Amino acid sequence: MAEAIGAVSLVGHRPSIVRITVKNELKTQKSQSIVRFPVKVDYSAKGVLSHLMTQSVKKNRMSVFPIRALAMELTKEKKKDDRLPKTWNYLDSGADDKPSLWPPENKADKPSLHNPLLRQERMGCGWLGAIFEWEGVLIEDNPDLDNQSWLTLAQEEGKSPPPAFMLRRVEGMKNEQAISEVLCWSRDPVQVRRMAKRKEEIFKALHGGVYRLRDGSQEFVNVLMNNKIPMALVSTHPRETLENAVGSIGIRKFFSVIVASEDVYRGKPDPEMFIYAAQLLDFIPERCIVFGNSNQTIEAAHDGRMKCVAVASKHPIYELGAAELVVRRLDELSIIDLKKLADTDLTEFEPELEMEKEDERELPSSAVAVDDF
Repeated sequence: MAEAIGAVSLVGHRPSIVRITVKNELKTQKSQSIVRFPVKVDYSAKGVLSHLMTQSVKKNRMSVFPIRALAMELTKEKKKDDRLPKTWNYLDSGADDKPSLWPPENKADKPSLHNPLLRQERMGCGWLGAIFEWEGVLIEDNPDLDNQSWLTLAQEEGKSPPPAFMLRRVEGMKNEQAISEVLCWSRDPVQVRRMAKRKEEIFKALHGGVYRLRDGSQEFVNVLMNNKIPMALVSTHPRETLENAVGSIGIRKFFSVIVASEDVYRGKPDPEMFIYAAQLLDFIPERCIVFGNSNQTIEAAHDGRMKCVAVASKHPIYELGAAELVVRRLDELSIIDLKKLADTDLTEFEPELEMEKEDERELPSSAVAVDDF
């Protein structure tokens, strides 16, 4: 490190004679020795004065530097505060506050995929799955057969026949769930399983094993298959019954996933079987569309964060208004409709409740009094 120490003095009153003493030292790190060397110095009065002025300017700069440094630190802190936190979510911001980060994160994105083409395909609106109910959606349904099965079982078991409102409540439930929770016929697991099995046998005997596809179902399923949209089939009937029925009408090849009563613990309106079908299809719930024909199905689909298309087979259209789409036949739908549905958040379908405006006019007082004046 080089260190230069200078001393300046004026001799007499003559500004032309100047005596300057300069001491130069260089310390090395290894030997710590001092090396002295001469430095060429301007001994004129002009040079001395310029040297003194330079030193005074440096001192002034050093006195100003702390203020400038403090101002720079404050500026840096302000810039840091203006940044959005890492945990900021655009959904948490108010309706009036426009988020600065846009577009929002795509829920269908999967960063663990190393193939950018697969990630792009997942984030597109064409990446969706279809979940179908069996009765009343793909095949013709006769709800009277299910009610007759329950009445026959109640007669065999010596129970009072369930009323109509209770029979409507057990629609879409598993037999075990309906017997133990709604009808309250037994809490013993062995007896519940026995009665559930007997009820299914009565239903099969009344049905006769004859299944007929609804109009437009075959065409719609073919369209989905041609567009490579995976499909799942869900039902609260046993797997053996469901497999035989699907095979008898020749549509088993269309469904890559079948969820039966043995695969879930609860039926509708619990979304368990729809969520399980979405997991088997390897789709997130937001990109699955459920096709059903009852309000229990609509409720279960929405509870599972899925969209629902209602088929008006046994209920009128106005009773199924909670669904995103309501059709009479499946072939009324197109792939464009499904893509638009999959690309829309459920929050857009929630009705906005308007506050009732209060009457600002002053109403006369209801108190009865006598004016003394």
